[in-house]
Amino acid sequence: MKFRSIFRDDLFSDHTYLVTGGGSGIGRVVAHELASLGANVVLAGRKIEKLEAVRDEITTATGRPERVALNPANIREPESCTELVKFTLDTFGRLDGLVNNAGGQFPSPAEYITPKGWHAVIETNLTGAFLMSQQAFNQWMGQNGGVIVNMVAEMWRGFPGMAHTGAGRAGVVNLTKTLAVEWARAGVRVNAVAPGIIQGSGLDSYDEMAQQFIELSKKDMPYFRLGTESEVSAAIVFLLSPAAAYINGETVKIDGASSLWRKTWLIPEHENAPRPWEGFSDEQRAMSNE
Repeated sequence: MKFRSIFRDDLFSDHTYLVTGGGSGIGRVVAHELASLGANVVLAGRKIEKLEAVRDEITTATGRPERVALNPANIREPESCTELVKFTLDTFGRLDGLVNNAGGQFPSPAEYITPKGWHAVIETNLTGAFLMSQQAFNQWMGQNGGVIVNMVAEMWRGFPGMAHTGAGRAGVVNLTKTLAVEWARAGVRVNAVAPGIIQGSGLDSYDEMAQQFIELSKKDMPYFRLGTESEVSAAIVFLLSPAAAYINGETVKIDGASSLWRKTWLIPEHENAPRPWEGFSDEQRAMSNE
């Protein structure tokens, strides 16, 4: 299972990268690609079994078990974020890049999202990205520089069916811009990637109705297909690389132009449109038309 990257093999030789949500999906592929390019990689996530599986995959592919470490963590907890960054520094002695990939959401109309569900998604997608970035800066990057890449989503026209993650990811876009300016003095770059609908393990947890909607949505995409995890990983690796040295505070869309042309929410027939407002009376309008 050796990963074939489009970048040169030793691009990240002796560098260290921390990938949250590294046990599956896009995070797993990013970890594979970074390791294939010579990097030390720390895998973080809540389920140690998944982290161990990815570690074993990378070890087999690279033959370098000393380059991969794992640490179970819950990025919604400040203490866990502190310990995760400390673990990375204790293990490899440096932190060149942080990939804030961990996140989660579930399909639901806004009126059915419970306060618990709302807070869980916001805390994972927005608060977790902030806490991890803050710890990376305070413990290492503030004195040594570094790169942060945040994960958001295609939510430029709102996110019907996922109000919680749309709000959280929009917050991360603004956070990305803010930190890029505040931390430029330390040589830290902060960018984000915004994937469209990506084919991979993240879709497996959605129910049958959501799966059908995703399948139908392909017809409204310019490329008539979903993106791949490797395509997202390549964009993340580019932003981590020296090739992106003058890119800061940006969000790169990885959606095949879907955000420019795609329906995202089916609206049933209804008669509930607000009554038209006219500033002129019927008599005035009639006079103006004479």
